[in-house]
Amino acid sequence: MSNTDLHQETGAAWNETAAIYERDEVEQIAFLRAGGSTLMEPERRLLGDLRPWCQRAIHLQCAGGSDTLSLLQQGAHEVVGVDISERMIAVARRKTEALNAPASWYCSDVLATPSVLDGTADLVYTGRGALPWMMDITAWAGVVTRLLKSGGYLYVFEGHPLDWVWDTAASTYQLHPEHGNYFSPYRNNGRWPAQFLSEQGREDLQAHEHQWTLGDILNAVVASGLSLVRFEEHPDLYWDQFPDLPEDLARRLPHTFSLLAQKR
Repeated sequence: MSNTDLHQETGAAWNETAAIYERDEVEQIAFLRAGGSTLMEPERRLLGDLRPWCQRAIHLQCAGGSDTLSLLQQGAHEVVGVDISERMIAVARRKTEALNAPASWYCSDVLATPSVLDGTADLVYTGRGALPWMMDITAWAGVVTRLLKSGGYLYVFEGHPLDWVWDTAASTYQLHPEHGNYFSPYRNNGRWPAQFLSEQGREDLQAHEHQWTLGDILNAVVASGLSLVRFEEHPDLYWDQFPDLPEDLARRLPHTFSLLAQKR
């Protein structure tokens, strides 16, 4: 199958997963209306105040749009979300209407992001749990570069790829019996949303994941013409994938990372 076909299958799976986001819509709208932000502390700290320089932020793989709209709380003047799932984009649009927010939304495979957005972004943002759904990290970095204005920034806040090697059911750091090799990319590993889809009786849907190492990601960004500004690893977990791992032990290894790069 082509990467486009794999992305389309994943998009169909995320259309089903959108039921979770639809269920939480009212709560999320109230939270955002009250000035809340779904961005995590490392994101807020590293992005800082966007008001002086960010007219437009483009969020790739925006899902239901809460993180996108939180960039407005961070100071972006306008936000744009791109996602392959029609139902996710519909959720984001309903939030925008309820909040009367300066936001627009495009339903598209990220690798086919409309050219009308080229060179319009002061910031391209992508958040936790996004990059593993990309089947071509080099093509993804190329999209980021064409979207950015000269001087614009890419900010990635993502799950640390080291987390893929651990057995999430263990009470200590223990290599997964099948996937415990950091350098072995794999797909369809049975993690969320696959488990959610199974619970919904939709085992026919496929969600394709690819494990990218930090080297894969950094090299793709640099090769696309961006200059690395900052890279940080964080102990912060963004979802409870280690329910039996003690907190003090969990925070001894990185679980997320931040990557800031600039189009010079």
